[in-house]
Amino acid sequence: MDKMLYVAMTGASQNALAQKAHANNLANISTSGFQRDLEQARSMPVFGDSFPARAYAMTERPATDFTPGSLMETGRDLDVAIGGDGFIAVQAPDGSEAYVRTASMNIDALGVLRAGNGMPVMGNGGPIAVPPEQKIEVGEDGTISIRAMGEGPRVMAEVDRIKMVNPDLKTMTKGPDGLIHTTTGQPAPADANVKLVSGFLENSNVNAVEEMTSVLALSRQFELHIKMMTTAKEGDEAMARVLQIG
Repeated sequence: MDKMLYVAMTGASQNALAQKAHANNLANISTSGFQRDLEQARSMPVFGDSFPARAYAMTERPATDFTPGSLMETGRDLDVAIGGDGFIAVQAPDGSEAYVRTASMNIDALGVLRAGNGMPVMGNGGPIAVPPEQKIEVGEDGTISIRAMGEGPRVMAEVDRIKMVNPDLKTMTKGPDGLIHTTTGQPAPADANVKLVSGFLENSNVNAVEEMTSVLALSRQFELHIKMMTTAKEGDEAMARVLQIG
């Protein structure tokens, strides 16, 4: 009975964690560039001083779904998204390089080009700084061009180029900060073949129906685990009564 109770108890607790993963995906269904977390469960033996005669259920997030989301047209010059495979490089709060699929960029008071999440956008030599300008354009190859203050409409100057990368997805992982990082912690090399689309943002790749279906299935499993725990308790009480009669 204790084996049955242990498996049911761990299954119920891990089901609750799995529901949190799907609830987080649903909560970010309208977050631009969000890529959903995958979730799976497996059995794990309990190792200790003796032979592992017990097993428990374990929920884990094995990977992130890097399938691109659909593009939403905004018409804003500083809204950019990756057209196809690849990522835009940004500077994480700890100074390391991280990656996003889309960015609603803006220029702060110091002229630093920042993504919508506030992270500086990386260029050829670090965060991109934009001089005072009348107009700014972003090219398909990530080139940042501006018309400086006082210049004519045909005078455009190239400021920098947004760093875009396209590493093997097996080497990429989503961190607790929600940004994409390399598994080695080293910056990925720039890839000139990655293309940028200006005036668009990438939608989340979360499928609301699929996530809701998963949440409902996990809820039913949770109820089944509770029923198994109740059955194990009733069986244990029945056995105790039999022993008392003897």
